[in-house]
Amino acid sequence: MHYAVNLSACSKKMNQRELIPYVKNAGFDSCFCDGGVAELAPLIRREGLLLQSVHAPFGNVHHMWEEGDAGTDALNELISCLEECARAEAPVMVCHVFIGFGEEHPNALGVDRFGALVRRAEALGVKIAFENTEGESYLAAIKDVLWSSDHAGFCIDTGHEMCYNRSRDLISRYGADGKVFATHLNDNLGITGDRIFWTDDAHLLPFDGVADWQGIARRLSAAGCPDTLTMELTLTNKPERHTHDRYDPLSVPEFLELAFQRLKRFEAML
Repeated sequence: MHYAVNLSACSKKMNQRELIPYVKNAGFDSCFCDGGVAELAPLIRREGLLLQSVHAPFGNVHHMWEEGDAGTDALNELISCLEECARAEAPVMVCHVFIGFGEEHPNALGVDRFGALVRRAEALGVKIAFENTEGESYLAAIKDVLWSSDHAGFCIDTGHEMCYNRSRDLISRYGADGKVFATHLNDNLGITGDRIFWTDDAHLLPFDGVADWQGIARRLSAAGCPDTLTMELTLTNKPERHTHDRYDPLSVPEFLELAFQRLKRFEAML
């Protein structure tokens, strides 16, 4: 088993490049980056770490479902990230399929665009792990058409499952039969208000929120656990929240060492 964490985990205190040696010292043997892969990949390998995945940009991904140039531009942005993954020999690109709240309208145009993305992934030899976020109906539309490809699969974000997907079992729905290509393990306090909103997406350390980690382990084992357990964490409070105040006394090494301990604790449940 390999153990990975995002290089943006401690962005409150340290940038991705600076964090690399601390990730290694904490016990992780892998990591993933949010952009900057051309610069970061050589540094990651020089430190003796594996580049587990690259997180694709997601700020424009909702345009994939819309008519016009914005949708074409969004597709080209994702294809460009895929090509960066291939050049950096990153095996997986994690990809959102939607961003935003409100009415959900998945359509054939969006599915066709994501189909073009998967075909490019097949040509490049990179797998795409589509992540559960807000707007699950868009993920469902992708699954129905594209899951037959060996290069299209699932990234389970355990925090999103609680605060965006109402704690439905998405691992069984999207990850069965070895389709879990990546994990974003993190915790939060669930839906805390009268509506689903992004400020609940805390990305706490596992076991610091309300997630059922025994249940997650059981479901992940049944679906087929990938060979890397990956955490996606942050040290930053969302606006008007104080979920991360508990981490303020910790140095970057202390936070990462605690994260690694929590990951090993979760692994023991598998």
